[in-house]
Amino acid sequence: MAVETVSTGIGDVIKLVGGLALWLQALGIIVVLWIVFEIIMLSLNLKRMREVYAIKKDMKRIEAKIDKILRNP
Repeated sequence: MAVETVSTGIGDVIKLVGGLALWLQALGIIVVLWIVFEIIMLSLNLKRMREVYAIKKDMKRIEAKIDKILRNP
């Protein structure tokens, strides 16, 4: 009788710990997927910013040429 009660109690504890472990595992998977998503977005944003800086550089060059043309008439 006492052995059965102890084994049932231990079984309940094991089930509780197992359920907690599954929740932690799911949370870990979500965190890992979020980090991967953020790395991908950072990479895409860096590519876009490089393109924006290139356009900005070209616009400054064109602006300087226009200013030079307007000063020389």
